[in-house]
Amino acid sequence: MARIKVEFPNQQGERLAGLLETPPSDTGTLSYALFAHCFTCGKDIAAASRISRALAARGIAVLRFDFTGLGNSDGDFANTSFSSNVADLLAAADMLAREFASPRLLIGHSLGGAAALVAAHQLPQVEALVTIAAPATATHVRHLFSGAEQELNIQGEAQVRIANRRFRIKKQFLEDLDQHATAEHIARLRRPLLLFHSPFDEVVDISEAFSIYQAAKHPKSFISLDRADHLLTDPADALYVADTMVAWARRYLGCG
Repeated sequence: MARIKVEFPNQQGERLAGLLETPPSDTGTLSYALFAHCFTCGKDIAAASRISRALAARGIAVLRFDFTGLGNSDGDFANTSFSSNVADLLAAADMLAREFASPRLLIGHSLGGAAALVAAHQLPQVEALVTIAAPATATHVRHLFSGAEQELNIQGEAQVRIANRRFRIKKQFLEDLDQHATAEHIARLRRPLLLFHSPFDEVVDISEAFSIYQAAKHPKSFISLDRADHLLTDPADALYVADTMVAWARRYLGCG
């Protein structure tokens, strides 16, 4: 397998950094996928890396990248929003189509899953979607900022602590979340959807998966990740997700 470093601009012309995991030469590339990482995480989080490498070993090339203001990508996180994450996904898909091949599989972890469900409506080339521990709507993360809302309303920005790291956010972030408060778009996907979620997830409750499943139309599938945590920190959980995802995706991508 090979790992290719890529760079491409976001809508503001800032540089986004990504890694394309490609299959071994003797396997060949059956299809391309695009992976959206979890909120404030980055492309190098263990789950994204493990799943991407496992998919590549099975013939599916995967692009994972850092959203604006995170990891190795340029930009100020304070100026980002859920809508800008969606726009970054579209920019990544455009780069893949231009430089390699259009992504036919879209994968999103946590809030990245919510972004994938929105971005899919502008990516007709995507033939199947997978979410991992995803909320039904972006407003799920609003509780993370509850202690800073007063400061945001008065000052227009505030420092918040997420996963033991500090981030500066602006009031526009919360206002943008409110524009994505319903799951109506999920019913209009009209593409195969696979949901992974753990009943032990303490970050995004499994009821969110039920909301997505209920809103989606068939074909749709749900797989419970028994004993797994939100970030799939156990390598065995990430490998199980990758193996199951490949078996499922091959049916819809016509590559096996």
